[in-house]
Amino acid sequence: MHTTQQAAHVPARDAAQSVRLGAPRRTRWLTELEKILPKLVLSPTLIATLIFVYGFIAWTSVLSFTKSRAFANLHFAGWQQYVRVWAHPRWHVAIVNLGVYASLYVVLCMAIGLMLAIFLDQRIRAEGVLRAIFLYPMAISFIVTGTAWKWILNPGLGLTKLFHDWGWASFKFDWIVDDRMAIYTVVIAAVWQASGFVMAMFLAGLRGIDQDMIKAASIDGARMPAIYRRIVIPQLRPAFISAFVILVHLAVKSYELVVALTGAGPGYSTELPSTFMYSFTFTRNELGMGAASAVMMLCTVAAVMVPYLYSELKPRSTGGAH
Repeated sequence: MHTTQQAAHVPARDAAQSVRLGAPRRTRWLTELEKILPKLVLSPTLIATLIFVYGFIAWTSVLSFTKSRAFANLHFAGWQQYVRVWAHPRWHVAIVNLGVYASLYVVLCMAIGLMLAIFLDQRIRAEGVLRAIFLYPMAISFIVTGTAWKWILNPGLGLTKLFHDWGWASFKFDWIVDDRMAIYTVVIAAVWQASGFVMAMFLAGLRGIDQDMIKAASIDGARMPAIYRRIVIPQLRPAFISAFVILVHLAVKSYELVVALTGAGPGYSTELPSTFMYSFTFTRNELGMGAASAVMMLCTVAAVMVPYLYSELKPRSTGGAH
């Protein structure tokens, strides 16, 4: 009977040993799963980005060096499409308009955004309500913005008619139908939409500044304009750089706003590189020219983004090396 009891204990000991040996294995397996799980979760997004962003960028670059017209034609054409784009008068108008539009858009958005941020930084009442009001335009689409401002600036429906109904018969604001002034209506609508977003960036920067420095300067007799000019604004350099990069990117790729507001007209007086690219790619069957203009737009954005990313990443890599 004693032998029988010993025989019965042998499987029990073996089972206990297998459990003890299996526990580290399960722990290692769970550890490996925890390491690989984030990669598994992110891999679909990474694959989709590689295909639908960088893959299409590469395909567009290839088409820009081919004789493609209505359909892709992979016969190599060298720089022919780029020469054709730069020889076209509409591209010259688009480049000039982009220079005017981007310059005014960036400067006015940053100036208005900074003033609004300083105003809200005074801890005024109803700050939350005002902040929401200023940020609201950025929450709506460019199509809605363009359509709304098209109604407002329409001489027969908007401001002009309103002032005429109030008795100001000599009032006239017809920039939207004036080929020399129409580009400025695009600037007005774009600045209205983006200023609140820039304000939020500057306000976040202002709230991060050490208030003791401002109090010390006030005690020393410095006035608030001098404090903001010499102490506060210089510390907003990161916010200025970030706002500049974002606004330039938005300016270069502006399309929906122009189409909804002016349709790139009157004529093609408000043509931008984005509308040029769309027109020649999808309505004029000039796929090669459209691809070439798209590549040049990409290079313009890269010329702004690459130095910014380099300046942002360089201190981190240097700090990590030490």
